[in-house]
Amino acid sequence: MMTNLFSVFDPSTTIFNMSLNWLSTFLGLLLIPVSFWLLPNRFQVVWNNILITLHKEFKTLLGNSGHNGSTLMFISLFTLIMFNNFLGLFPYIFTSTSHLTLTLALAFPLWLSFMLYGWINHTQHMFAHLVPQGTPPVLMPFMVCIETISNVIRPGTLAVRLTANMIAGHLLLTLLGNTGPMTSNYLILSLILTTQIALLVLESAVAIIQSYVFAVLSTLYSSEVN
Repeated sequence: MMTNLFSVFDPSTTIFNMSLNWLSTFLGLLLIPVSFWLLPNRFQVVWNNILITLHKEFKTLLGNSGHNGSTLMFISLFTLIMFNNFLGLFPYIFTSTSHLTLTLALAFPLWLSFMLYGWINHTQHMFAHLVPQGTPPVLMPFMVCIETISNVIRPGTLAVRLTANMIAGHLLLTLLGNTGPMTSNYLILSLILTTQIALLVLESAVAIIQSYVFAVLSTLYSSEVN
């Protein structure tokens, strides 16, 4: 039963033995020509304001040690994740962020590049970061082990957090959608529709929050090595 339950998240659209579900990730490229219009539309104005706000937020998190243009990487990361999160809310569109294949592929290279940059260029700072300030000498070996483990599992926590939140909401929507045709009472059917609409609004908020959390945590990991 559990296999059939989670099989709704598996890629199912194939042609010539190739999965086409992942092509939904590249649908955002269709929106790029809008930015080259002579007069921007309302959507472009709103989106530019969002990007400026994110730039200021990430610039504050990076501090003075951040390089010029470094916020562009995290803004692009936020945009990619949020776009794919919202795509999963539409019917018959594959949610790529509900699979560890994508989330881990985003989190692990970022974490590995931050770690390599920190240990190569700021070795003493990275060693000092393993022992928080004010730690008693007796607890220092334990704190080193704890901090090392917390650093190692960071890409896993980033990837699993995003995947689990995407799967949880979509699973609830799928379960409620499957019970709809089996209910004959009008009151129960209207209750299911109301619950699904509320869950859809909640999932829209989760799509924004989880992409923002992923980008902010990546920014904080980057600021730590500087």
